[in-house]
Amino acid sequence: MDLERYLSEKSELVNRTLERLLPEPEGYAKNLAGAMRYSVFAGGKRIRPAMVLASTEACGGKVEDAIMAACAFECIHTYSLIHDDLPAMDNDDIRRGKPTCHKAFGEAVAILAGDALLTLAFEAAADSPGVKMERLLKVVAELARAAGYAGMIGGQVMDMESEGVDVAFPVLESIHIHKTGALITSAVRCGAIIAGAKKGELEKLTGYGEAVGLSFQIADDILNVEGREEKLGKPVRSDKRREKAAYPALVGVVESKRLAEELLRKSLCAIEGFDEKAEPLRAIARFIVERRN
Repeated sequence: MDLERYLSEKSELVNRTLERLLPEPEGYAKNLAGAMRYSVFAGGKRIRPAMVLASTEACGGKVEDAIMAACAFECIHTYSLIHDDLPAMDNDDIRRGKPTCHKAFGEAVAILAGDALLTLAFEAAADSPGVKMERLLKVVAELARAAGYAGMIGGQVMDMESEGVDVAFPVLESIHIHKTGALITSAVRCGAIIAGAKKGELEKLTGYGEAVGLSFQIADDILNVEGREEKLGKPVRSDKRREKAAYPALVGVVESKRLAEELLRKSLCAIEGFDEKAEPLRAIARFIVERRN
């Protein structure tokens, strides 16, 4: 399939919806709204929302039913990037080739912009008129778990506390499963839930999401070593400078690539029982492992 075209179409749909969803930079909180829009529309391939939509389609659901949940995942992802870049965490000046949010709007507004995007995500996820209420409740709960203590935020704390520390492989894997993998797995699961997936389908898609989520972070770790700053739009080799827990540092680049390929095979195996409607999910899994930026 033509993945580039598929991602472009889904990205356009997500961006149009986000344009309506985000507040305009006017009135008493115009700087806050400006910071939210600045960060959301700074670029990015909209992979997480695309996975929500692709999972919905794979289970026979309608894209229009899942679009608000897809936008919710992009809001949470963007909020996490704003906070990751802050001086108290990664202290980065550039993101997607532009000054980071706190550089453009100041630290206080950046923190609040992240907070506002996080809360807006739940408003968006709950606003899907064509979806049954019991399914929406499950989606909101999934989103909360994946973004919070048991998922992304918990993983971020583990990541910060592991800087400059020798960590064992299971600890490294746990960091990445929570910090990056949880939200990606949840995106796949939420798309399936919205479509009314059967228990067996949801289990298979969960296995797919877990493998893809971990492979995504391994690929990111490799790009931090081998990538080019002008392509990535952010600093490279920063993991080594900060002594972060990363796959290339622990097992080497060659073994990291092997593990990513192994996870790709695992993700494809998990959904081999699905028909051609799952082709976008298969293509996204390949793209994540093989990407160069």
